[in-house]
Amino acid sequence: VQLQASGGGLVQAGGSLRLSCAASGRTFSDYIMGWFRQAPGKGREFVGSIDWSGGTHYADSVKGRFTVSRDSAAKDTVYLEINSLKPEDTAVYYCRLNPGDAWGQGTQVTVSS
Repeated sequence: VQLQASGGGLVQAGGSLRLSCAASGRTFSDYIMGWFRQAPGKGREFVGSIDWSGGTHYADSVKGRFTVSRDSAAKDTVYLEINSLKPEDTAVYYCRLNPGDAWGQGTQVTVSS
């Protein structure tokens, strides 16, 4: 399985972004797609996930601003929408698919104050 993350960029604080993660190759009928981020000098942290049934989970620190969803037509594509961006959201954002523990290459999000 290969994961391709995209959608990052430079945005001003208060703005929004939608990141995408497209899976190709072998996929699974039951899965969990997670989003993680790694800020400069910090470890990688979980931000949110969605499973095959559409169930979502979020880190407490991002609840209310981050939304994970999947494409209704292309179920191999998952989105992370980030609203009310803050400078502390600056990080490389990664998607991860289980089973298989496949990681995307990451997409940079930079929020200017």
